[in-house]
Amino acid sequence: MTDPGLARTEPPEGSDEVRAADGAAPAAARRTGLVLTLALGGLTALPPLSMDMYLPALPEVTDALRSPAATVQLTLTACLMGMALGQLVVGPMSDKWGRRRPLLAGMVIYVLATAVCAFAPTAGLLIGFRLLQGLAGAAGIVIARAVVRDLYDGVAMARFFSTLMLISGVAPVVAPLIGGQILRLTDWRGVFVVLTAIGVLLTLVAWRYLHETLPPARRQEGGLGATLRVMRGLLADRVFAGYMLAGGFAFAALFAYISASPFVVQDIYGASPQTFSLLFGVNSVGLVAVGQINGKLLVGRVSMDKVLAVGLAVITLAAAALLVMASGVLGEAGLVPVSAGLFVLMSAMGLAMPNTNAQALMRSADAAGSASALLGTSTFLLGAVASPLVGIAGESTAVPMALVQLCCALAAVGCFVGLCRPWQRTGAPRGA
Repeated sequence: MTDPGLARTEPPEGSDEVRAADGAAPAAARRTGLVLTLALGGLTALPPLSMDMYLPALPEVTDALRSPAATVQLTLTACLMGMALGQLVVGPMSDKWGRRRPLLAGMVIYVLATAVCAFAPTAGLLIGFRLLQGLAGAAGIVIARAVVRDLYDGVAMARFFSTLMLISGVAPVVAPLIGGQILRLTDWRGVFVVLTAIGVLLTLVAWRYLHETLPPARRQEGGLGATLRVMRGLLADRVFAGYMLAGGFAFAALFAYISASPFVVQDIYGASPQTFSLLFGVNSVGLVAVGQINGKLLVGRVSMDKVLAVGLAVITLAAAALLVMASGVLGEAGLVPVSAGLFVLMSAMGLAMPNTNAQALMRSADAAGSASALLGTSTFLLGAVASPLVGIAGESTAVPMALVQLCCALAAVGCFVGLCRPWQRTGAPRGA
């Protein structure tokens, strides 16, 4: 069982009782709780900000740097790989040294790497600094998730993850729209200038408002060997591994859409960058809305495993429908039905992602940073593998995108059923 002494089931305003205990007024504590929530949401929004704002510019980067589409797509893969590998380093560091110092160091490096991307003269250099950008940006992702585990447990944690999805979900809604508008005023380099400014702002907010949530008494001792033992223990937990892989494969299906959609929507169906941005934003609204239904209406009333099963089933059906449409078995499909299928697939992620994270982290009370690192690394690595596969048949067909999505969805279902086996478990999950 999870150690009850680590549970934090109060609303966000109550999560700052330690900092409010010095006599500050309740109103001040509430304001701090709200800012903390916004700060964590901003940090979890870093991946969609770093990738989605850049999406409308992919065809322009291809022309400007005189590189093939597959090479330019590697700028997405490099950023994703960096975010995956960086979490393996930053997560255990935050368990040993606390959450605050690794976060601030990572954010500073992220800002510097993003600024260099704005002036990259070649695709190779852009790929290299996108990798560094991802490595550093991983700090915000993994530590935000670990802070939530420090403060919350059980149903409250699942609800808070849905709240973060509401905040961070604004990023994929507005990022392509902002990216499309930036392209009306300047070229693709302006996108990285804006990302640099956002990174500076998030760094200042974290420095000012994100206080330490892991007291020294709960920090992990030892070096690399101890870290590896902790991670090995987590991976040996069949149920933890099941939720980790189910969430990772579901994200890979989502990232197949993210990396292929600029070419599918703009090159195959002839939409403008602004139309693509609008459709992408509508799909993101669906994800946010379903995530809020999950957190506000379903969590605490319906088993998280049942909600997760429904989400994975819908993702699989949507991917199958997209494959049928892309292959032309039933005739040539237009932009509207394909967009509808993508909307359903992306919306169902609002049921899958918060619940896989919450269920996995409830089994790792004493190593939230390492557990968060494994969750994030598996998610981004699987997404990075899916990215180049969607373009393997060129830029004239959406079949590879739909096929990759269906394979990933089926793999997620297989991991959930074969490893998590929710029908065999009763009572609350145990701690790691």
